[in-house]
Amino acid sequence: MLAFLNGLIDALTGSMWTYPLLFGICAGDAVFPALPSETAMIVCGIQAARGQLSLPVVIVVGAAGAFVGDNTSYALGRFAGQPVVDRFFSGERAQARLDWARRFLKERGTYILIVARFIPGGRTATTFTSGLVRVRWLMRFVPYIFVAAVLWALYGALLGYLGGRLFENHPLYALLVAFGIAASVAASVEGARWLRKRG
Repeated sequence: MLAFLNGLIDALTGSMWTYPLLFGICAGDAVFPALPSETAMIVCGIQAARGQLSLPVVIVVGAAGAFVGDNTSYALGRFAGQPVVDRFFSGERAQARLDWARRFLKERGTYILIVARFIPGGRTATTFTSGLVRVRWLMRFVPYIFVAAVLWALYGALLGYLGGRLFENHPLYALLVAFGIAASVAASVEGARWLRKRG
C-alpha cells in the first residue's frame, strides 16, 4: 500500500503529464470505480502546497474530469442499458447499489447525485442509473453533476493542500492524514445511509 501511494505521489508531480493524468483518473473512476480519483486529487493538492502544481488548475482539471466521467456513465446507462447491467452490475453488491440509486432517485430526486459523488462506487451506480431510468439530461442531470463535480474537486484538492502545508517535507504523511480524513467522511456518509435504511 505504501509503495503504491509513493508511486502515485511520484507520478503526480509537476510534470507536463500531471494534469492530463489527473483528468483521466477522475474521468475514468466515474465509469470504472477502481481508479483512485480521491487519492489523486489529494496528492495533487499536496503537490500544489509544495509549489509543484497550481491549486486552481488542479481543482478545474479534477472537476472537469469528474464531470466528463459522470456524463459518460449516464450515457452508458441511457444508451447501452441492460447489457452493461448484465456485464458489470451482476454481482449482489453491485445490484444493491443500483437498487439504492433507483430508490433514492425516485424518492428524493436528483439532489442525491451530489451526495453520491462523495461515495466511492455510489457515484457510478447513481449516474448510470440516472441514464437507465432516463432522468432528463440537460434540465435535471447536468446541473447537479456540475455542482457535485466542483464541490468534490474542491474538497479533495483543499484537503490535500492543507495536509501538504502541515507536512511540507513529508508528502506521504500528508497523504495518509488527508486520505484518513476523506475515508472517515465517506464512512460517515455510508453509516448515515445505513442507519436511515434500517430506520
